[in-house]
Amino acid sequence: MKKKIEFALLKTPFEADMGEIPFSEYPRPALKRDSYICLNGKWSFKVLGKKGKIKKETEILVPFPPQSRISGADYVTDISDVLVYERDFTVPQDFKKDRVLLHFGAVDQITQVFVNGEKVGEHAGGYLPFSFDITDVLSAAGEINRLKVTVRDRMDRSYPYGKQRMKRGGMWYTPVSGIWQTVWLESVPSNYVSALKIDTDTEKCTVTVRGGEKAKRLRLRTEQGEKIYEFEGESLTFSPDEIHLWTPETPYLYRFTLESGADKVESYFALREISADMGEMFPRLLLNGKPYFFHGLLDQGYFSDGIYLPATPEGFKNDILQMKKLGFNMLRKHIKIEPQLFYYYCDLYGMAVFQDLVNSGGYSFLIDTALPTVFLRRGVTHRASKKRKAIFESSAKETVELLYNHPSVVYYTIFNEGWGQYEADRLYGDMKALDGSRVWDTTSGWFKTKKSDVQSEHIYFKPINLTAREGRPLVLSEFGGFSYKVKDHSFNPVETYGYRYYETEEEYTAALEKLYLCEIVPNVKNGLCATVFTQVSDVEDETNGLLTYDRQILKVKEEPMQNIAKEIFKAFEETHSK
Repeated sequence: MKKKIEFALLKTPFEADMGEIPFSEYPRPALKRDSYICLNGKWSFKVLGKKGKIKKETEILVPFPPQSRISGADYVTDISDVLVYERDFTVPQDFKKDRVLLHFGAVDQITQVFVNGEKVGEHAGGYLPFSFDITDVLSAAGEINRLKVTVRDRMDRSYPYGKQRMKRGGMWYTPVSGIWQTVWLESVPSNYVSALKIDTDTEKCTVTVRGGEKAKRLRLRTEQGEKIYEFEGESLTFSPDEIHLWTPETPYLYRFTLESGADKVESYFALREISADMGEMFPRLLLNGKPYFFHGLLDQGYFSDGIYLPATPEGFKNDILQMKKLGFNMLRKHIKIEPQLFYYYCDLYGMAVFQDLVNSGGYSFLIDTALPTVFLRRGVTHRASKKRKAIFESSAKETVELLYNHPSVVYYTIFNEGWGQYEADRLYGDMKALDGSRVWDTTSGWFKTKKSDVQSEHIYFKPINLTAREGRPLVLSEFGGFSYKVKDHSFNPVETYGYRYYETEEEYTAALEKLYLCEIVPNVKNGLCATVFTQVSDVEDETNGLLTYDRQILKVKEEPMQNIAKEIFKAFEETHSK
């Protein structure tokens, strides 16, 4: 019998500051109101098994999933379980306007919500926000309301699921279930602004408003003072008096307030444009009309404390700022959608995001990984049921709408390494029509199809030798995966997952320098214009991160990594200035 592995208890630096109401920061910075009640904190928690039998009854710290250590529930769910969350809340008299909305950042996977015994709605899917108008079932101001949330997570692969697997191990991780993002209330007038859509280029901004009164006022705040724009209807186009372009090096944000009748929301925008052209020598990506090299990392978004969330938003900031200090300017958010706070911090601090859509469908190690790694990289697709197609495409559309206003998001991946891939050319057309302002990578790695904005390659087990050959910008969207396991800071004390293994920081750093300077830099001169090294942090068995899973140890020094970045940018500038 195989001996059970005792996984290490890895504490992060963020846990000490968690507080009684974790993630109490306003969860939607791009559409912010003054009415906000955070419902995170301790909830009662029950797990019902078959025939409604109670399997566990305890408290849970929302918004952390029950599988996470810091949730306090310490429970690994089964696909037959029903998770039952309950808590009381009150609505103060001075909070309530005309309507009260109940928001969930994300709940995995099938959710039903009840307020004071009345069902107010249900939602399917594990990554996207949803809300319900609960005004008509609320008790009087100051009186107690009972909120109940039931969740089933059967790991139905008709829905997007990312890197979750019931039998975790290797490149597959502990699944999450139930509430894993902020639960909150806001109060709005009857005719309220339900959404903003912000389109920009390098000169102007167009704000399109959904909902609200006909007459509107936009107050733009800059260092020079406030400028007021009065308009009627749905949209306003204007150019700021002073133009500041957003880049990872200069992440300038314009902030504004939109007033519409009794409603008032705060938001922001950035002037920036992402595009591609053929160039003099090679196709390349352009940021604000200039050739730009995206020097990036794969970012799984897993943490040893809360699994799908860090203990506090500082965990997101730490990853972004630590990687910037090492010279990186981009994170590829790998088949996971984060809370909007993450993207706000990327906007604010200057980190470009290559965003993956979240995969659904089955996975075959032989077809989707083993054979393509060796030779089979074209001509393969998967069948998808009508149900899976509808769910995937609806989720993709919602993802694009959710992230549309974030200037940091410059690039999308539809399918990663063939996982769940189907009708890729059609989906490229649909997604490009939905958002033509971003770069679309149809098939990251392999199983190429005709339509994509980039030539996207993955290389792990052979020397990197690439040339732009498809009339598209050349992107090395995954490579590296070098493992350096730090004693006392690794999740799995027995098994180690990576693609090449090193025993010391010196060996690890030397290998990175050799990889970048001897393989990446020459390929930049062959047309390479973006790279994604695997990865930001260790994740469970994987020890191929620049940070340990607990975020306690940075495995490399800043100076050699900054020097690598300088050599890459120098080679890119020389190549594209000819």
